[in-house]
Amino acid sequence: MKMFLSQVPRFLFFTGKGGVGKTSMSCAAAVGLADEGKRVLLISTDPASNLGQVLDVTLGSSPVPVPDVEGLDAMNIDPIQAAKEYCERMVGPYRGVLPDEAVRQMEEQLSGACTVEIAGFNEFSKFIGDEDAIAAYDHVVLDTAPTGHTLRLLSLPAAWTEFVADNPTGSSCLGPVSGLAEQQVLYDRVITALKDSQRTILVLVARAEAASLAEAARAGQELKDLGMASQHVILNGLFRTDASDPVAQAFAEQCQTALDTMPEFLSGLPRTDTAFRPHGVLGIRALRAVVQGDADALDVQAFDTLQQALFKATEAILPWQALLDDLAAPGRGLIMTVGKGGVGKTTMAALVALELARRGHKVHLSTTDPTGHVTLVDAVPNITVSRIDPAVETERYVTESLAQNRDRLSSEDLALLEEELRSPCIEEIAVFQAFARVVAQAHDQFVVLDTAPTGHTLLLLDATEAYHREVARSTGDLPECVKQLLPRLRDPDFTRVLIVVLPEPTPTQEATALQKELQRADIEPYGWIINRSFALAGSQDPLLCAKGLHEIPYIQEIAQDLAPRTVLSPWTSRALNKTLDFDALLDKDVTRSV
Repeated sequence: MKMFLSQVPRFLFFTGKGGVGKTSMSCAAAVGLADEGKRVLLISTDPASNLGQVLDVTLGSSPVPVPDVEGLDAMNIDPIQAAKEYCERMVGPYRGVLPDEAVRQMEEQLSGACTVEIAGFNEFSKFIGDEDAIAAYDHVVLDTAPTGHTLRLLSLPAAWTEFVADNPTGSSCLGPVSGLAEQQVLYDRVITALKDSQRTILVLVARAEAASLAEAARAGQELKDLGMASQHVILNGLFRTDASDPVAQAFAEQCQTALDTMPEFLSGLPRTDTAFRPHGVLGIRALRAVVQGDADALDVQAFDTLQQALFKATEAILPWQALLDDLAAPGRGLIMTVGKGGVGKTTMAALVALELARRGHKVHLSTTDPTGHVTLVDAVPNITVSRIDPAVETERYVTESLAQNRDRLSSEDLALLEEELRSPCIEEIAVFQAFARVVAQAHDQFVVLDTAPTGHTLLLLDATEAYHREVARSTGDLPECVKQLLPRLRDPDFTRVLIVVLPEPTPTQEATALQKELQRADIEPYGWIINRSFALAGSQDPLLCAKGLHEIPYIQEIAQDLAPRTVLSPWTSRALNKTLDFDALLDKDVTRSV
């Protein structure tokens, strides 16, 4: 990393999927630059940020010095709080003026991920576009860069017109920018700085996993197309070994396979590799070790220590067989696996569907992953398979929406609508009706759905006006299956939601936020699946046992505090989504191994 830091420009923007180590890498870069005598400001806008924990300092919304690192200041912008404050500024003047239902719909429009992202962008903009605010710093390091959607949206001239405040198309993400017109000059300076390769570099953080690398490539290409041409890849947590332990060998081979099949876009970028660190990266000493390339210390007693810790941590863990018995008991109904990308919800959906079919139940398995697991169970008795392709559904939704509005809007307003129809929210809405059609089949069979609409989307579509605006404008009359979807999802006798999570800090935080979002939509998750646990993998490799020990607090927190019921699935040397070997999973059942 020292070589990379020797030639970086003033602004460094770190981005990547949740859980890949963006915060660790941005902190390491900031510490490394400060240790070279530079004055550095480190800012996080990640809703699940643990920046203060990594630096071992209490942070707020203003820069504070980081102990033991001369020249480094840090701050933690809370985009969730910023979004709440922004929402209240937008909605507050209408309380008592408009009907309560109208106010509630405005609040829901402003409660989604787009508002959070833009609110965070608004907060850090002054540290990029206002030279007076950063005159004392040689470098500004940002943990979590804006997405291409945000940059495109804030670059559109139409977003700064009165059209935004009185939007005839009702598109879902215009609300977030409707109150920011006064920031136009500042935003213009920020976006200009982001596109200047002499001033800014985009750092794409990824792990040696196919999903992580694919997301980094997608983000990098999208932002390059928007002018952020200076990019660098940090491949974090690369595991290599000469040990004979079979789990360690298999993990190293998996990492190497991911490198060998890395997307072409990433393989053409300059790259820095950092080693697998089982203890995580917490504290200044660990951050300096990352910069210097020093390895973590090994504990030869790690396996024995892990077995003792695992026994205590899994007291509240259910056997897999017990969960499956409970899921199968009604003989029909909807089972949904939900979670952030890369946690393995597709695999878990396929495994649950396979086990239900083995027990003689009729099962319909559906996924939004067009290249996923489902072909592997096509020939299994009792299972039918369908795919909901988000790209196909979204294209159809966008085409119909534009056709309906083309003769009503000016060319400038139509360009804004086209941008809004590229927002992350639109894909969720576009697949909504496809989900509704599949869910309706769960009255006389099991339907297992991989990936469901978020709580925000469900609440957005729950309001009568929002239903009309977001669905009926594309489809005309609402189908009966759409009208009945929310009541069905809220019925615990009809629907059981399983949250899939990894036993790591960021995935646990993100899953907790997802559970709260679903509860806000009156959907109570049925249970959690902790997936890909090295604590349960059976390895005696000291590094992997140390990784298992690092997982223990998150396993305990989920099982004891967060989930109504929890099962634990091991990291496996053969991808379960290729073998669909449920017996292998049951053989690793925590109740049999401790």
